[in-house]
Amino acid sequence: MYASVRDDLRATLDEIRDAGLFKPERVISTPQNASVSVPAGDVLNFCANNYLGLADHPDVVASAKDALDRWGYGMASVRFICGTQEIHKELERRLSSFLGQEDTILYSSCFDANGGVFETLLGPEDAVISDALNHASIIDGIRLSKARRLRYANRDLAELETRLKESQDARCRLVVTDGVFSMDGYVAPLAEICDLADRYDALVMVDDSHAVGFIGPGGRGTPELHGVMDRVDIITGTLGKALGGASGGYVAARAEIVALLRQRSRPYLFSNSLAPVIAAASITVLDLLEGAGELRERLHANTALFRTEMTAAGFDVLPGDHPIAPVMIGDAAEAGRMAELLLERGVYVIGFSYPVVPMGQARIRVQLSAAHSTQDVRRAVAAFVDAREALRG
Repeated sequence: MYASVRDDLRATLDEIRDAGLFKPERVISTPQNASVSVPAGDVLNFCANNYLGLADHPDVVASAKDALDRWGYGMASVRFICGTQEIHKELERRLSSFLGQEDTILYSSCFDANGGVFETLLGPEDAVISDALNHASIIDGIRLSKARRLRYANRDLAELETRLKESQDARCRLVVTDGVFSMDGYVAPLAEICDLADRYDALVMVDDSHAVGFIGPGGRGTPELHGVMDRVDIITGTLGKALGGASGGYVAARAEIVALLRQRSRPYLFSNSLAPVIAAASITVLDLLEGAGELRERLHANTALFRTEMTAAGFDVLPGDHPIAPVMIGDAAEAGRMAELLLERGVYVIGFSYPVVPMGQARIRVQLSAAHSTQDVRRAVAAFVDAREALRG
């Protein structure tokens, strides 16, 4: 049987390669940092979600080492059986306090967090209204729910209001949006979304994975940025980006919502507990965030410098001030070739193409970090200019 299936799989893989959409995996032989080693040599890393440069911070690494001795390597169990340690409860308390929510529940990833919310909270009599560019984990999570599904165009408040009016017969309506849209770096208009939700008696959920730690005056994410921390009902996020870059996710929300998730959320009930070493290191990250103003300032300065100099050099960079800076290429094969040329020039970036982004909107998604120096940023811009000339031949 497998022989025929294998031929179909090979044909599909060939189609992906021929379309320039194949995604190779480059092997890194060093810790995650502003500079990493790959088979081609040492290169500047401009594609990691290591926004604050904490992935190899000595205090975080030391905390992880200490946690191995105290708490062990893994739990070998789910939370409700024998997979809950004091360190898990402490991290949940710290996240709740940091995000201004009543309670928090940990998951093995934010993908699982988003996968466990909708099915648990919503039924056929409810409606979920989702931004069209929400993360794949939100889309998949909504598919698991029996709730009525509505979408509105990216950040289109008029269409959101239309969807709210269309669903007024629902028992409960949940508006869900990314805080920052990961492929574009655009920030959701949360204040206006909350205004509409209040007007039409709906709940608001935000996946703030690309904001918590560095967006807002205290790094508490897009709800803090927009002054709506007390108006967002559910926040999901990851420990795998600015908060240390390891793995793990969470839902921070109203107390009753978290309580029900502990009883009914399938990814929580049937997945092993977050490794205690990650929980302990994440608490150290939260400690560091209290004095991370300089890191956030450096990140914003690096972002502004890159965006300004790339625009001056004639590149099409999507507007904004987020450290996700998409350099638009258009053609998928050209974006892939551009990434290869940049790697040859000592800059590690990735070309993003369909199905990760819409067809014809391929791009190099550059991600700035507080770990980058001003010289690193300027070297990256120079490499883009040189690669563009090489691409033009």
